[in-house]
Amino acid sequence: MIATLSMRAIKAPIRMATLKHNAAAMQNVSILVRNFSLNPATDPKAKMRNFDESLARKEIKADTAASNRILNLGPSLDLSKFKTLDESVVRKIYQELVYADKGADGRISDRDIKRLLYKHTSAFTDTEIVEMGELFYASKAGGTVSIEKFIEAVDYATAKKEGKVDGPNPIGIGSCVPEYMFVKTHGNYTPEKLDVKLTHVEPESRLDKVALNAVKATRIIFDTATGWNRGSITREKVLNRTIFLETVAAIPGMVAAIIRHFRSLRNMQRDGGMLQMFLEEANNERMHLLTFIKMKDPGYLFRASVIGGQLAFGSIFFVSYAASPSFCHRFVGYIEEEACSTYTKIIDAIEQAPKDNELAAWRTELAPKIARSYWKLGEQGTVLDMIYAVRADEAEHRDVNHTVSGFAHDAINPVYNPEEKLNKMLVAYVSDIMAKENKTSA
Repeated sequence: MIATLSMRAIKAPIRMATLKHNAAAMQNVSILVRNFSLNPATDPKAKMRNFDESLARKEIKADTAASNRILNLGPSLDLSKFKTLDESVVRKIYQELVYADKGADGRISDRDIKRLLYKHTSAFTDTEIVEMGELFYASKAGGTVSIEKFIEAVDYATAKKEGKVDGPNPIGIGSCVPEYMFVKTHGNYTPEKLDVKLTHVEPESRLDKVALNAVKATRIIFDTATGWNRGSITREKVLNRTIFLETVAAIPGMVAAIIRHFRSLRNMQRDGGMLQMFLEEANNERMHLLTFIKMKDPGYLFRASVIGGQLAFGSIFFVSYAASPSFCHRFVGYIEEEACSTYTKIIDAIEQAPKDNELAAWRTELAPKIARSYWKLGEQGTVLDMIYAVRADEAEHRDVNHTVSGFAHDAINPVYNPEEKLNKMLVAYVSDIMAKENKTSA
C-alpha cells in the first residue's frame, strides 16, 4: 500500500511536466501553422487577401480621383453651364452635400435636406427646416435627386432671382403639393410686415365698381348704427366693433372653401390649393374673435345680432360666390382695406392716448394668452402688439383677395407655390454659404 502511494507520488510530477511540454509543443505548432498560412508564397488564401487589399486600395484611389475630378468640375459638373455659381461655391456645396448624404449613394433625400439645412441655422428656423424636408418629400413623392442635379437647382434658383433664367426648376417640383399641404404661421411678423400701408386697388371692371360701392354703403350703415364716428374712440367701442366684425369676417373664407371643395368633387379635378388657403383665412379671422372675447364677454342681445348677421350675410355671400367668385374676392379685398383702416385708427388712438386714458393702458397691458401664443408675441406681448399683428393679418387677406380676383378655378395658390418656396430656400442656402466664406476670408 505504501509502495503504491510512493509510485503515484513520483509519477504525478512527471505527468504534469509531460502535459506542460505537450501544451508548449502544440503552441509552437500552432504558431508555425499560422505563420505558414500567412505566407503568400505558400497559402492561396493569403494571396487572395493581399489581392483584395491591393484592389481595395486601388478603388479608394480611384474614388478619391473621381471626387477630385468632381470638385474640379470634371466630367460630372461642367462649370460653363452654371450662370451664377463659381467654382469655390460649388466646391463648398458639394462638400456639404456629401456630408449630408447619409446613404453615401450620391443622392439627396428629404432627411438629407434637413441634415444639410441644420448646418445653416443662422438662415433657417427649425420650423422652416422641417417644412422644407416635408415639401421636398411630397414634391418628389418620396424620391431623391442626385447631388449634381441639386447643385444645378441651386444655380437655377439664384439665376432666376437675378432674372437670368425662366422655366421650371431642374429638380422638377410638381403642382400636386398645394392640394394637401399649406403651412402658414402668423407668428414672428417682421417690423416691415407690421408697418402696414393703407393701399387701395382702383376698380377696373363694372363688377369691381359694384363691389367697391357695396362696401362703402355697408361701412356707412354700420358706422352710423354703432356710432363709431360719433365722439372719440373708446375701449368699449373698439371691442364691440372688432368682436362683431370678426364674427362676420370669418364667413367669406369658409364659404369660398366650401364651394371650391364641392366643385373639386363634382368635376373630379384639382383645386390648386386655393381651398386650403381660404380655410386658413377663415380660421385666422376666427382666432381674432377668440382673442377679443377674452377681453369682453358679449351679452345676449349682442349674440342675437351676431346670429342675424351671420344668417343674412352668409346666405347672400354664398349665393354671390356661386355666381361670381371674382366679384366676391374683389368685395372681400375692399372690405379688408376698410379693416386695415379701422385697425390703423385704433392703433393711433392707443399710441396717442394720454396716460390717464383707458386706451393708454393697452400700451402695457398683457395681451390674452391665446394671442401671445398664436402670434408669438412673447411673454410680455401687449394688447397694442396684438392689434399690430391683427392688422398685418388683415393686410394679407386684403392683398390675397385682390390678387385672386379673376383667377381661374384651377389656378395655383399664389401664397403657397411649392417651387417658389424651394427656390427661396435654395437662394437663402447659397447666400448663407457665401456669407460664411466672406466672413472666413475677412
